[in-house]
Amino acid sequence: MTTDKKKLLEKRKQINARRPKFVRQESWRYNRVKKSWRKPKGIDNKMLEKRRGYPSMVSIGYRGPKKVRGLHPSGYQVVHVANIYELEEVDKENEAIIIKHTVGARKRQAILDTASDLGLKIINPPARIEEFGEVLEEGLLEEEYELLDDEFEFDEDLELDEDLESDEEPKEDSSS
Repeated sequence: MTTDKKKLLEKRKQINARRPKFVRQESWRYNRVKKSWRKPKGIDNKMLEKRRGYPSMVSIGYRGPKKVRGLHPSGYQVVHVANIYELEEVDKENEAIIIKHTVGARKRQAILDTASDLGLKIINPPARIEEFGEVLEEGLLEEEYELLDDEFEFDEDLELDEDLESDEEPKEDSSS
């Protein structure tokens, strides 16, 4: 990452610290009105007139630097990944990956392995990668299956019903 980009990221951080929390008008008065920003409408709207005592409105002056707009705080462009095939399209110089939250443990481990082989930066790595490795070891899974087989052994031989042992086929009624 260049020094220019680092300076711009720092500037964006300062702008974000000064930026007010934009709220929807009357959201502090009524519970039915959510806080999420909506532009105020109306010809006599006090917030739209930017009167003193009313919250700030969204305007272009609060934007961050254009070169770092939309970037992760680490300076990389974010790419969301759900399988190993999407890793091939990632540029490791400018982009970093986030593994989607719907990906399971087995596929997540495959993505982590492939990303480390390709030298990609992972923004949301698991807390401890060793946990995944232990779960996915084949030897461990085989031992569990053997234990299950041992638990469910029957001591007595089951006898088949006499009807099933006979070689006669059941007779069909021709009345219908």
